[in-house]
Amino acid sequence: MISETIRTRFAPSPTGYLHVGGLRTALYNYLFARKNNGKFILRIEDTDRARYVEGAVENLISTLKWAGLDFDEGPETGGDYGPYMQSQRLNIYKEHSDYLIKNNKAYFCFCSPDRLKELRNHQQKEGLQPKYDKHCLNLSPDEVQKKLVANENYVVRLNVEPGITVIVDDVIRGKVEFNSDIIDDQILIKSDGYPTYHLANVVDDHLMKITHVIRGEEWLSSTPKHILLYDYFGWEKPVFAHLPLLLNPDRSKLSKRQGDVAVEDYRSKGYLKEALVNFVALLGWTAGDDREFYYLNELVENFSLERVNKSGAVFNIEKLNWLNAEHLRKKDNDEILKLLRNELSVSKYSNEEYSDEYLKKVIEAMRERVSFVKEFIEKSPYFFEAPSEYEEAVIAKRWKENSSELLQKLIDKFEGIDNPTKEDYENALKKTAEENGVGNGALIHPLRLAVSGVGAGPGVFDIVDILGKDESIKRMKRAVNSIKKF
Repeated sequence: MISETIRTRFAPSPTGYLHVGGLRTALYNYLFARKNNGKFILRIEDTDRARYVEGAVENLISTLKWAGLDFDEGPETGGDYGPYMQSQRLNIYKEHSDYLIKNNKAYFCFCSPDRLKELRNHQQKEGLQPKYDKHCLNLSPDEVQKKLVANENYVVRLNVEPGITVIVDDVIRGKVEFNSDIIDDQILIKSDGYPTYHLANVVDDHLMKITHVIRGEEWLSSTPKHILLYDYFGWEKPVFAHLPLLLNPDRSKLSKRQGDVAVEDYRSKGYLKEALVNFVALLGWTAGDDREFYYLNELVENFSLERVNKSGAVFNIEKLNWLNAEHLRKKDNDEILKLLRNELSVSKYSNEEYSDEYLKKVIEAMRERVSFVKEFIEKSPYFFEAPSEYEEAVIAKRWKENSSELLQKLIDKFEGIDNPTKEDYENALKKTAEENGVGNGALIHPLRLAVSGVGAGPGVFDIVDILGKDESIKRMKRAVNSIKKF
């Protein structure tokens, strides 16, 4: 009997990075479990030793934790149904494959790679679907025993019964039927003694009491083999839900050829975990309204498998960027301050010291102008160092014949103010403009260029106020001496 407690699992292979599709699978499993007061399990499917990448398990775990997807059972965490690394469960798979062989539901296959290749070529020439021809199923028990004693290489194959209909009841796709005549006698145990995905995942899902198998659409065609295994073992089947493919904007399958597909890439580029999780949740699911902004706890409240779409979901980077900006703007200054300090620590300003008060002023000035934390530095480097050059187009347009003279007079005004406020700087500029019979713009544009080196950004009096009187005057003097347009 399947556990009454909802139990879902994410079962990645440690072959490198975590694909965004993998993050979505993990997220949907997590959301469904949390919504139903269930358990979310992490299982590492590391039986394909040829593709195993050193350090990938640790990377997977740290990426899931970064995203906020804490698992209840798994490597490091432990649990009642471990081990949670398939390479540590080989005796369990052998025991179950032995059971299948004993009951004629699986059999030893000793065919050489050359014979299998020849068979496949022949079938393709005849226009037949390539599949194993059950040659070794017809070996007598004595022949099998002789080959085993002689240590001949073998695999264990599933014995698919011909002429039956296998039905997959899928929450997302409804009822899908498969004729067993097109189902291959899948290898269950490879020649190296390791199980294939098909045997290991069925055995583990049963023994770990998984109630819902939520995974990518690419596994739908394998599900009939899994259903046969459940039937052969006499086990109750879990609920299946196969998620739609992730697509590039041209509706081809999402691949590295057209952009980043690794969660780690987006993390290193500065995307917020809240934004990436929010975005990935919407790749194939909607609550049924137009809402697009969610925090993780709100996704838990609203999620249901019934509202996952069948059709592929387009990965729209513009939408991700928009969500990143929205999530960033909704953070308070203290949260952004921590993130900004992290960015500064890996920037060329890592040895500089900035007070919390100073950085919070920078955050306030720039928060509506940035979509990423790193842009507090990239879009306003003048808050962290004096400009070493000035924007040529701004000089050409805004630096007039009398700009140096006017800026010098503004310097004199600034020097005469004690403990100036933002309003004091503004009043000083207005007074200087009035005394010299010019509009405020004749001073505002040269002032901005002098203190920032560029022609756009937050209010110029905000910049001057943040930099402070001494630093602003120092930069103004330098501009007066450096900008020689006339």
